[in-house]
Amino acid sequence: MKLISAIIKPFKLDDVREALSEIGVQGITVTEVKGFGRQKGHTELYRGAEYVVDFLPKVKVEIAVDENLTEQVVEAITKAANTGKIGDGKIFVFALEQAVRIRTGETGPEAL
Repeated sequence: MKLISAIIKPFKLDDVREALSEIGVQGITVTEVKGFGRQKGHTELYRGAEYVVDFLPKVKVEIAVDENLTEQVVEAITKAANTGKIGDGKIFVFALEQAVRIRTGETGPEAL
């Protein structure tokens, strides 16, 4: 099993969710986060004063999948979240040691 964590632009969330549904992903967890990478933030004007926005709003999407779906999920997220501009985000893939469905007690891939 793998845990795939993707940091994407907020307006791409619906596209990513739809792409994941099309390949059979049944559940995702979404968290609103802030951060920066190569973008390093930007400056904005507010009431005539310029200020720096260091942390940009992003969305973190987490998906637990069986190992054989990993490449498909990564590819689906990459295509759906791509704008071609800086700040599109990153995808991280982690080994997932154990999963337990609380309601039934199922473990491993059956719990996903």
